[in-house]
Amino acid sequence: MAPAPTLPDLIATVDDATDSDEPLARLAAASAIAGELADTGDALVGHYVDRCRSAGHTWAEISGSLGVSRQAAHKRYSSIPRDLGRWTERAKAALRFSVDGARGLGHGFVGTEHLLMGLFPPGGIAATLLAESGLTEAIVAEKVVAHTPRAEVGPPEPPFTPLAAQVFGGALSEAIAMGHNYIGTEHLVLALFRSEGLAAEILAEAGATHAGYRARAIQILSSFTK
Repeated sequence: MAPAPTLPDLIATVDDATDSDEPLARLAAASAIAGELADTGDALVGHYVDRCRSAGHTWAEISGSLGVSRQAAHKRYSSIPRDLGRWTERAKAALRFSVDGARGLGHGFVGTEHLLMGLFPPGGIAATLLAESGLTEAIVAEKVVAHTPRAEVGPPEPPFTPLAAQVFGGALSEAIAMGHNYIGTEHLVLALFRSEGLAAEILAEAGATHAGYRARAIQILSSFTK
């Protein structure tokens, strides 16, 4: 197993990341890097928790492997993200819209396809990217229903599928890779490309690519700072 970064390695990283020798500047850089390491560690463990859940392991088994109580494991790594502190308001709304979309179709689960449907309300970067690809909520809904027919009534609180749950950790990974301290709709749609679910298939059919969306998202974000 590859060793974790050593303290001297991390100190060197902080020193290289700051142009100033001023201690407070380096303290701020150290705090930012420590936060990124913590987020990456959470995303790493969450990824393998999702894989264990997909393989049929119980929360009791998972908590035993993690060395924590079942309640603590479930609270921290359950499918629905508990800490939305870094999520933008539009990203939080997209999560709610995805649940509403699944419920409106009478589906008994929230899959990656429902997460994709939740990104369409205008205003978010993901909505812009999807529109530029020629996708609309109606088009996606039609493809979703063709895959899973509409039902009369679904559960009031449909659970997220394991693949959909992976998108939450994937969005965090996308944000970290882009150097962002928040999770926005752009990170959610980028994570869908890697989900291997129906949403990724719909995006691919529209000719969308992860690299193309990422480059366009960066371009849009850069225009906000000019």
